[in-house]
Amino acid sequence: MGRWIGPGRTRGIVLAMAVFLASCAKPAVVTKEAPVGPPQVRIAQVGADDEAREITGVGTVAVQREVSLGFTSAGRILRLSVNEGDRVRRGQVLAALDITTVAAELARAKAERTRAAAEYDRSATLIAQGWITKPRLDNARAALDAAEAQVRAAGFQAANATIVAPGSGTVLARLAEPGQVVAAGTPVLTLGEEASGYVLRVPLSDRDAARLTSGAPAMVTLAALGDQTITGRVVEIGGRADRATATFAVEIALPADPRLRSGQIGTARIIAGGARQIVLRVPATAVFAARAGDGFVYVVDRARRRISLRQVSLAEADDGGIRVTGGLRRGEIVAISRVDRLKDGMAIAPISPVAGSVR
Repeated sequence: MGRWIGPGRTRGIVLAMAVFLASCAKPAVVTKEAPVGPPQVRIAQVGADDEAREITGVGTVAVQREVSLGFTSAGRILRLSVNEGDRVRRGQVLAALDITTVAAELARAKAERTRAAAEYDRSATLIAQGWITKPRLDNARAALDAAEAQVRAAGFQAANATIVAPGSGTVLARLAEPGQVVAAGTPVLTLGEEASGYVLRVPLSDRDAARLTSGAPAMVTLAALGDQTITGRVVEIGGRADRATATFAVEIALPADPRLRSGQIGTARIIAGGARQIVLRVPATAVFAARAGDGFVYVVDRARRRISLRQVSLAEADDGGIRVTGGLRRGEIVAISRVDRLKDGMAIAPISPVAGSVR
């Protein structure tokens, strides 16, 4: 049988429980996160240099004066005593024709001259005796003159049945072989005369060629010389464009060097005339996502302390930074640190340029 609890005792129990629960409850702790400021980013000003305008091109080394050599008469080549690349001296016999035909022609011309001379002498005697008229004597004189001319022509061909080097140089091309029959004037050999010196022939566009003047300095780098850079000067600018490539041939005279050979490849940097150009540069750390001559930078608005993404056109890099050909202006500010963690329009805390940054 349960025990009865009176009303007064019930109220006491409820009050005790309330006090117990109140003593067990802990006040809630309210934490407040510290505010996060904008990231600190180093900045630099876009620098600019006043440089002379350069024109760059790739060309081949060649002897400045190349001579095509051939025979003055048709015939069969008897011998060729030189090959491509051989060095020859002035007066050296390089090739010869079979002179059998030439000698026969010379002998025939001499025989005709003898006959014409005898006929003229006989006509002169007869006219003195009154047996012939003056026109007949004139015809005999004309026949003798023609025979003399034939002897001279045949003699010239016989004397020139050989090819002789007009000067010291190098055989650049051998265009025929012994036993081959060639026509008069057909090129047989191509000779590069050493006395004329070597040049680098560079094909350039019409716009670049128009900016050059004779005597302009050029820096030439040749891989065959161990990438050595030598100084040359422009000596000739083509008067008309090549029909196939629409380029103008520019010749740069090279200093004497026994290692030079026709056909070597070289790169030339030619200083063009006219006004100098302003070259913009930024630190290499400012550029990201560079590809195919383009890249991106973050331009800093110092007044608003915010950055904006901008695409720029890039050229080569050097010790002074990366050359920028488009997309930036001189004096603008770019971010040079933490660029991989920045976003377009983000607020930043700019840090002044450090010593050695691009001017």
